[in-house]
Amino acid sequence: MKRFLSKFKPAVATLLICVSVGSVLSAEDEGSPGLLQALREAGPDEGARLAERIRNEWAKSGSASMDLLLRRGREAIEAGDLDKAVEHLTALTDHAPGFAEGWAARAMAFYRQEEFGLALADLEQALALNPDHFGAIQGLGAIMERLERPHLAWRAYEKVLALHPHHPQVLSAMERLEREVRGRDL
Repeated sequence: MKRFLSKFKPAVATLLICVSVGSVLSAEDEGSPGLLQALREAGPDEGARLAERIRNEWAKSGSASMDLLLRRGREAIEAGDLDKAVEHLTALTDHAPGFAEGWAARAMAFYRQEEFGLALADLEQALALNPDHFGAIQGLGAIMERLERPHLAWRAYEKVLALHPHHPQVLSAMERLEREVRGRDL
């Protein structure tokens, strides 16, 4: 496992720097004016609705063809056809390299194939393009969990909660990791 991790340390370090630096782009630059700030301040129910609106905004590439590739890639992921998903999403990232959602979606396909190095590389691209992409940061945390790096997973999840304070999957993950990361009470 240690040898496996050593291959990805530069990518992990870069991702953690992207996540630690915080947001370089404003909500206006992301095509979701004010939604990210509203998400930070929302309660659980409103937060879920706002997060969905933000994800929908992020899924708009500005090109019907690219949106179709994203939709087909996501449908293939849901259907469990990960090779087909990677095929669609690679076409998307090749033709629209500045579209963060394409990189994030392909990272999910690679994650499900247990190709963690490839997933980390795609998350690095997604976060370089959209440092507020809470799904990409969550993906980083999930990979760190799978690689048995609970402290790094915890840090990524903290960053997600700074953007989306009531994210249910992240809250569950942090509850699961809490004893391991923070230790036991005496």
